[in-house]
Amino acid sequence: MRTLAVVIFPGVQSLDVSGPMDVFAEANAFVAPQDGYRLLTVGTAPYPVRASNGQQLGADHTLGDAGLDISDWDTVLVAGGPELAHAPDHAPLSEWLRAAAATVPRYGSICTGAFLLGRAGLLDGKHATTHWSDAAQLAALFPLAWIEHDRIHVRDGRLVTSAGVTAGIDLALALVAEDHGQAVALAVAKRLLVLAQRQGGQSQFSPYLSAATAPETLSTVIQVYVMGHLAESLSVEQLADVAGMSARNFARQFVKEMGVTPAEFVQRARVDAARSLLEGGALAPKAIAYRCGFGSAARMRLVFTRRFGVTPNQYRDSFRVAASPR
Repeated sequence: MRTLAVVIFPGVQSLDVSGPMDVFAEANAFVAPQDGYRLLTVGTAPYPVRASNGQQLGADHTLGDAGLDISDWDTVLVAGGPELAHAPDHAPLSEWLRAAAATVPRYGSICTGAFLLGRAGLLDGKHATTHWSDAAQLAALFPLAWIEHDRIHVRDGRLVTSAGVTAGIDLALALVAEDHGQAVALAVAKRLLVLAQRQGGQSQFSPYLSAATAPETLSTVIQVYVMGHLAESLSVEQLADVAGMSARNFARQFVKEMGVTPAEFVQRARVDAARSLLEGGALAPKAIAYRCGFGSAARMRLVFTRRFGVTPNQYRDSFRVAASPR
């Protein structure tokens, strides 16, 4: 059998643990017993481990189990947790992860578990991902890694990493497909009522525009204006006039404050507005494209496909808000 272990710790996100483990457990029903998965947890003190939602989790092994031999283990995955991006280094865990990574055929992380791999030096020179809201910080903390901001999961040699929370299920399904074929992965996905392979990247789940700051700041003034005039051309010159600045000075100050060009900001505003309309109503894509300033449904389709890997209609099918019963 393939032994697969998930590393847990106080504050772990329980879905990062149970989601992938359920995938592997369900896969056992579709393969011969000798080809299935033996599932284990490895935990850090104190025990039992209390998850971020208050749930208490047991562990099959501790980091310090004397004589623990992992040489025949197949995969070690580190779960994530909401505080990991800001947590201090856990030296015993880092040491254990380095030893595991040097031993097992596959190792990796779910969601923010990537920060634990990074602190153990296991992301250096590797492509990896994490939850979209933490990807920039992961890249800043571990500059020797290539962080993929829009991937659901990433495979780089023996290293596997996934984006946030439910993306751990996507990663587990991909590993089942790798081990036993796509037919088994599809059967498991049907049993769990999830997609065997999600379309698009994780940016389709994240808001592009950040919340407005103080009302007098340049970013707030421009954001309010842009959201109220999406159907217009919104050139740099037009936005500079709104800000009372020259076009050159406006563009320079805007990039300094927002981290993106005015054109990219306008594009994100159009996309966010279109996403909201696609999620919340039955307005035709052509009407949404006009209202949000894309000019045509074809142009909006091109932008959505490039940014998210899905068409506006596919996005609507995935995220449409059901009408309230009358």
